[in-house]
Amino acid sequence: MLTTTNTQTGVEEKSRICIDTALFIYFIEKDPKYLNIIRPLFTEIDAGKIDAVTSTITLLEVLVLPFKTGNESLAEEYREILLHAEGLTTYEIVHAVSELSSKLRAKYAIRTPDAIQIAVGIKYGADTFLTNDSDLKKVKGIRVVILEDFLEK
Repeated sequence: MLTTTNTQTGVEEKSRICIDTALFIYFIEKDPKYLNIIRPLFTEIDAGKIDAVTSTITLLEVLVLPFKTGNESLAEEYREILLHAEGLTTYEIVHAVSELSSKLRAKYAIRTPDAIQIAVGIKYGADTFLTNDSDLKKVKGIRVVILEDFLEK
């Protein structure tokens, strides 16, 4: 299949990507630093040009602030995109993901949530893990793309 590359994020259309939690926060909360980079990505996901995955760790992480501040509408926005958006699948953490996460933690000394997110990407066939944590570039087995690298300097 022919693919084209989104010049803003370096993600190829018709690929499968795994998205880290921070990018959902930037998108939903309209972060002025990153929104112009990630909005086109989410548009392409919604249009079916990119297949995206994440884990329920993302749901856990994004709901903390809305629950802390009592912002039910923000919590609902997060639930809607993570649990019902076309082109995005949020996977639960199964035994195979837990085991692969342990291997990633042992090999690369990364945090548990990061290991789980990357393991979900690997297990479910993602080509790319899109994050803003440059420490994760050391992980092999999936291409790690750092959002910060796409900011105009």
